[in-house]
Amino acid sequence: MGVLLWTNCVFLLACGSGLGFGSPNRCDEVRKVFQLKQIGPNQLLPLSPRPGSDLQVCMSKNLTCCTKKMEEKYQVAARRDIQNLLQTSSSSLKFLISRNVAAFQETFETLIWQAENHTNVVLQASYRSMADQAVGPVRELFTDISLFLLGSELSVDDLVQRFFDALFPLVYNHLINPGLSDISPSYAECVRSSRRDVRPFAAAPGLLADQIARSGVSGKLLIQALHLGIEVINTTDHLQLSRECRRALLKMHYCPHCQGLTQSKPCMGYCLNVMRGCLASMAEIDSHWREFVHSLEGLSARMQGPQDLEQVLLGVHTLLHDAVGHAQKNGPRLSAQVHKLCGTPSRRPAQSVSLQHSSRDSIPLKAALSGSGDSLVVRRRDFLNSLRLYRTFYGGLADQLCVSELASSDGQACWNGTDIVKSYTLRVVGNGIKAQSANPEVKVKVADPVINQIIDKLKHINQLLQGKSIPKLGSLDQIETGSGDADGRYSGDCDDEDGCGGSGGDEVKRKVPRVSKLSPDVTSDQKRRHHNHHYPRAEDSAREGRSRSFGLTGAIWVLILPCLHMLLAL
Repeated sequence: MGVLLWTNCVFLLACGSGLGFGSPNRCDEVRKVFQLKQIGPNQLLPLSPRPGSDLQVCMSKNLTCCTKKMEEKYQVAARRDIQNLLQTSSSSLKFLISRNVAAFQETFETLIWQAENHTNVVLQASYRSMADQAVGPVRELFTDISLFLLGSELSVDDLVQRFFDALFPLVYNHLINPGLSDISPSYAECVRSSRRDVRPFAAAPGLLADQIARSGVSGKLLIQALHLGIEVINTTDHLQLSRECRRALLKMHYCPHCQGLTQSKPCMGYCLNVMRGCLASMAEIDSHWREFVHSLEGLSARMQGPQDLEQVLLGVHTLLHDAVGHAQKNGPRLSAQVHKLCGTPSRRPAQSVSLQHSSRDSIPLKAALSGSGDSLVVRRRDFLNSLRLYRTFYGGLADQLCVSELASSDGQACWNGTDIVKSYTLRVVGNGIKAQSANPEVKVKVADPVINQIIDKLKHINQLLQGKSIPKLGSLDQIETGSGDADGRYSGDCDDEDGCGGSGGDEVKRKVPRVSKLSPDVTSDQKRRHHNHHYPRAEDSAREGRSRSFGLTGAIWVLILPCLHMLLAL
């Protein structure tokens, strides 16, 4: 029994003399990980554990496998790792929105082509004599509508009035006052100018302009909102982390490596404090992002009847057919009014008739399609059903990263920032800027200005989506994003210690492969564990701070002391 105790004591003394490393070669494992993760050149590593008095973050009373240069490289790697995780976590959401922006624009273009084609077919069938010459004005009308939907600042009323101005001379020439030849260009121009006075199409121009404006603005706003959604994701993907955050990430991710603990993971509570502190500004987006998703649902619900773009576009041919029919029915009155304004019609030479109409058969008119792909209603419904799953994305992002990627599993030993322990005992703070005042791991001074700017944009688009007017804010383009840096860098303080001017400067621009969607919701068990109200009191937290220095090293000496007593007795 005495021999066994003596053997155990010798082992414990050997461990204690190594201060946690056990052998001079313990840095070999650190070297392997350092090389595997391509953190920096191996020449930066010491051959064996050394005093770490020159370290600024990964400080320890024990010997360390880190040098000051390694610590700097670790800090860049920790920031890169988190930014990659942010981009990976949002990639499925970003892909969902980007894909649907393209799908909606493609559907708009298909609808416009169908509407133009159907209009030409109906004119060809009902008003064949003028149909060929109407192809040009019809094409211009739908081209203008397409430009309007895709973002051009065209006046819908102007483009509709311009179309009916161009149509009236054709209706007059072929249906109201037909002759052996076409009216002359100068007379046609006079007829065109008289259209708004004689009102040959009754209320049709105003009705069409109103329908296109109502439905088009809704469709245009939908695309504009989705583009902003992508901008929000790009902004948060490339968020410049504060100096306090970068140091906390280094301490959480790579300081254990300095003690040879390359396989350790942070405790759940510790991870939540660090990530909630680092992403505090991002969490402020949560309520506005939820409202954004809800407002998109409201807009979609209103896109019916007069605001249903699909119904309006595919109904243009009916409105136009009735408008031309109305003018033809009132031909005698219109002819007299035009004669009064423009005089007796002057016509081209007779041979121009055959030249004009000989081109009729050369104009290919395709039959209109009843549908192509999913309708706008189906696309909107499917998209919003998918987007709804991401409504809590920003509120639960820090928790999701810890639960899914960063923290240790329940019941396992974990890193608390100083030692390997059974559990993290300091208070776990909530999400958002205000909650960080009690964060023991990360100090958060003010909200990120870039995040504040993107929140302003979300507020603006939300009110537009809800049908409210905000004249003071103007258009979305007037609310600039970015930190104001001439080099286009994002906000956040930066210093040489963090390697911002070196290899880390370009990391925010890197692309991350798309991955499957991650659920932003934390499990109910995690919420119960980390959001209960039985936090340690202030004096308990102070005791925890004093006990940190004990850790594993203290535990080893507790075991060693009886051995020393035995040796003295011998």
